[in-house]
Amino acid sequence: MLTEAGLPVDRLTQSTAPRPGVGIVHLGLGAFYRAFGAIYVAEAMAVSGGDWGIVGVSLKNPATRDALAPQGWAYTAVTLADSGESAQIINVLETVLVAPENPIAVLNVMADPGVRVVSLTVTEKGYCHNPATGALNLDHPDIAHDLLHELPLSAPGFLVRALARRRAAGVPPFTVLSCDNLPENGPLVRHIVLELARLIDPSLAQWIATNGQFPATMVDRITPATTPDDIARVTAITGHYDAAPVLHEPFRQWAVEDKFVDGMRPDFAAVGVEMVDDVTQFEHMKLRMLNGSHSALAYLGYLAGHETIYDTMADPAFAAYARQLWAEIMPAVRAPNGFNLQDYADALAARYANPMIRHRTWQIAMDGSQKLPQRLLGTLEAKLATQNPAPALCLAVAAWMYYVGGVDEAGQPIEVQDPLAPKLRAISDAAGTPADKVAGLLALSEIFPPELAGKLKAPVTEAARLLWTRGARQATLQVVS
Repeated sequence: MLTEAGLPVDRLTQSTAPRPGVGIVHLGLGAFYRAFGAIYVAEAMAVSGGDWGIVGVSLKNPATRDALAPQGWAYTAVTLADSGESAQIINVLETVLVAPENPIAVLNVMADPGVRVVSLTVTEKGYCHNPATGALNLDHPDIAHDLLHELPLSAPGFLVRALARRRAAGVPPFTVLSCDNLPENGPLVRHIVLELARLIDPSLAQWIATNGQFPATMVDRITPATTPDDIARVTAITGHYDAAPVLHEPFRQWAVEDKFVDGMRPDFAAVGVEMVDDVTQFEHMKLRMLNGSHSALAYLGYLAGHETIYDTMADPAFAAYARQLWAEIMPAVRAPNGFNLQDYADALAARYANPMIRHRTWQIAMDGSQKLPQRLLGTLEAKLATQNPAPALCLAVAAWMYYVGGVDEAGQPIEVQDPLAPKLRAISDAAGTPADKVAGLLALSEIFPPELAGKLKAPVTEAARLLWTRGARQATLQVVS
């Protein structure tokens, strides 16, 4: 391997230190978990010991496994601060399995008695549920498959089939720890798992309900997608080649309900995780204020031609819009003890303005049909219930509707990544006016509950007319004027 200067450089390799036993299986081993949860686990073992090594599982493709295998599963985590970059080597992964290649191996390790936690970052769509209701989507092709076959395809399918194996072997269930940005993610995944288990074997569902634990969590760390340029930068910083580094902001926050099977977990509290009785206020604050504003800025910023959130916030029109958006959101958020919501909003603005974080608007805009209910619609429902106007929030929904039409303000195609992308595009193309587009998209009950859709029709139509006629930047200026 050569650097840009043509000098040889060695590839990153695994530490020679003794390895811990495996205690965690993680489904959906993407950049976020490797920059967040895996680091906490490694730090907890460094402080308090324990066999909490992680087996990662890729549910779709082998890219992560293939990048990490030649490195012995070690990788570099780079902190991107205003003051510069710093790197650390993370050695907590024991192996990475690719579920479509060897589902039996995945089930076997999940059924191992030494595994006491199965965590997930599978994104909203990975739960195969209806975002508007939280119910398992029985029409999802992976769920239809998993109901009929012992070797599953979906994350819920792997959880249910692995728990069935543990029950048959007389082994306690593992704790299911969702690390995805979903409101009440623990109860949500519990409901999905029990619904699927009930359809397969009602007695299994009863065993899981009685013995299992599904703590809710709130996770927070901005982690941009790694680019080839980033890999070259990491090589220059560290002096070794890493095919799969992760980059992240300095900030991190993890709140976890302290509800684990037999109390078995890493010593998270020792490394700054907030172990709490109820995570609801943390997750509402973060989902509505951070994730909601992130999505709003992503859609509007992308339409205006901004590549990243940093670029978007550097535009005074969108910086003012973000402040207006937070002013609308805060009355619908109950702050956790010790938190001031205005201080939280100010901190978010500073994080978004970090020039080292190149978080692409296109990346954040992915899977909007799955994210909208959690990030924006819950807040809008609360606002409308108090009969308070919410023009900035309605403009964000209208911007999503513009975006999923697949063409930006300059007439250029948008590569819309969304499980409902063909349906969304067809509705948009069939509608002749912004009002027609709003009406057609609001009719999607899997995104918009009908009662809420009726309340949103007038204000979102008004926002859409403004957006389609004036463009994203001018629309934001009018909203904040």
